Amino acid sequence: MTTSDKTTGSNKTTGPDEVAGPDEAVGSDGVAVPDGVVGSDGVAGPDGVVGPDGVAGSDGVARSDGGERLPVADARRTWAWLRGELRERWPAATVAVLVGAVGAGASVVPVYALGTLVDLVREQGTGSAFAAIAAVIVAGALIGGLAAGPATYLISRVCEQMLADLRERTVARALSLPVTTLERVGKGDLLSRVSTDTAAIGKAASSVVPTMISAFLLGVVSVAAMAGLDWRLGLAGAVAIPLYVVGLRWYLPRAAPKYAAERRAVADNSQLLVESMQGARTVQAYRLEQRRLRRVGNASREVHDITVSVFTLFTRFVGRVNRAEFFGLAAILVTGFFLVRQGTVTVGESAAAAVLFHRLFNPIGMLLFTFDEVQAAGASLARLVGVIDLIPDGDRPADQESSPVQPADASLELRDVHFSYDGAPEVLHGVSISLPAGSRVALVGSTGAGKSTIAAIAAGILTPGSGAVRVGGVELGPERLRGHVAIITQEIHVFAGPLVEDLRLARPDASPEEAAAALAAVGALDWVTALPDGLDTVVGEGGHELTTAQVQQLALARLILVDPPIAILDEATAEAGSLGARTLEESAAAATRGRTTLIVAHRLTQAASADRVVVLEHGRIVEQGGHRELVAAGGRYAELWRAWEARTPTSSSR
Repeated sequence: MTTSDKTTGSNKTTGPDEVAGPDEAVGSDGVAVPDGVVGSDGVAGPDGVVGPDGVAGSDGVARSDGGERLPVADARRTWAWLRGELRERWPAATVAVLVGAVGAGASVVPVYALGTLVDLVREQGTGSAFAAIAAVIVAGALIGGLAAGPATYLISRVCEQMLADLRERTVARALSLPVTTLERVGKGDLLSRVSTDTAAIGKAASSVVPTMISAFLLGVVSVAAMAGLDWRLGLAGAVAIPLYVVGLRWYLPRAAPKYAAERRAVADNSQLLVESMQGARTVQAYRLEQRRLRRVGNASREVHDITVSVFTLFTRFVGRVNRAEFFGLAAILVTGFFLVRQGTVTVGESAAAAVLFHRLFNPIGMLLFTFDEVQAAGASLARLVGVIDLIPDGDRPADQESSPVQPADASLELRDVHFSYDGAPEVLHGVSISLPAGSRVALVGSTGAGKSTIAAIAAGILTPGSGAVRVGGVELGPERLRGHVAIITQEIHVFAGPLVEDLRLARPDASPEEAAAALAAVGALDWVTALPDGLDTVVGEGGHELTTAQVQQLALARLILVDPPIAILDEATAEAGSLGARTLEESAAAATRGRTTLIVAHRLTQAASADRVVVLEHGRIVEQGGHRELVAAGGRYAELWRAWEARTPTSSSR
């Protein structure tokens, strides 16, 4: 179990949530997903290694001259995904196509009957013959009309099921992405994929694809019907096919890059908007409003220009389609004229062939003209498949997840751990730390010493380059390790909604009484009871504003609800300020009582109360021992303690 708990003050929504339930993690929108990973200080899950500057090349993140982006699947992989989804749903897809074929065939029958009607008129047929033709026309129209609706519904249903599967897998993968990956590629890129791209595919699934399949089936049946009248009429109608193909071959290679560029431009524009909104206070503080507006305006103009160029290209494509229709119809009329003169076909048959081809103008037009939406949906599909393939399961680091051995107790040990970010020089050099079950160990050191990296490795968020992490004497990989360890960091996100539901993010089945007991344990029940609606008070964005200390107490209450055997506090009370420091330290002590606890100490008073202090510098342990012992030794910890006492005169040596 891993959690990320970064505090930005009050209830500002700038980081992911902090507590995940057993064997799961919470994403940036509070949804618990299996094997998920959260964090915002350079932590990654077992799917990849993330450093302070980004992600390793093996994570699948694409690099380009314009910066890094989430990967986009190539055409082969996209088609492979599509074929796999269709194979899983072949019975439903087959039924949908068969119903569509019945509808297309039935819609051709009235045209055949119309040709017969023309010949009957020329031959001055009887009234009963006219009645029979009318009955055939009505029956064909009814069957075709009745089949059209179910065919569209069945095709749409298959497409929507595929889209639902794609959406769920994309969101699951997005929630498991390390936050540093998003920082490298930009949240706007991912946001545009799960919103704009999903919408484009959704539109194609609900309307474009059913229309295209219906048009294709009608075209095949109509050409077959023309050939049934006379093979030469069918051949004349087929004259338009090469012209259509030439038009598509001209259009598709030019359109695909433009649609891909349009999607990238939309993503870049979204990124600028997200950054500007999230950093609004910084923008205002440095008077950057006009500069940001110019950048957003330039990005919007780029989207506009690409969209106009796409439309211009499509307009030229329409002209080629119209020429194909003209030559096809002309070929049928000329061929029919000569065949009628030769007596090979009747006037009615020639007229039926011309009507059949003319009826194809609309479906073929829809088939071809929707290629722009298909291109957009195809580009969007490749982007979503690129996300779900970002770090395939088979590429995860080796793990002992199948090991049946269970930890003997809640002891935690890091043995000879080495680690580097993104192939950069090592930040940890053979670190070994042992925490007996139920003990409290504090990590101290200057900024950049490697404290948070050790905490992330101990929580199963980062995978060490070498070395091992053991719980109860058993070496565990990241997946199982997260089932025993919870980590709380300094950024906390409060989700909009009732406060009790915010607590239940940690344990969805927690009762109001259990939530209240957790709050009472960390000293938060009094102020929660004093809220307008108590536990049901709406907090988060648009709700009751909580103080920084209150938000941190919520995080600690969540920890109690999760009830892990091992807890890691990565500067979890650092943002409280001096006034609430003592209260929060007491809350943290209550939340971790009885648990094996590793504390990344921002305040040395936390280190002073620990069973043992480990001093880090430049990724190496330089000292470790009890507080009094290290102060008396006069080493690095003693220097840090004297500096702390000088800054906080009220503190006392312990």
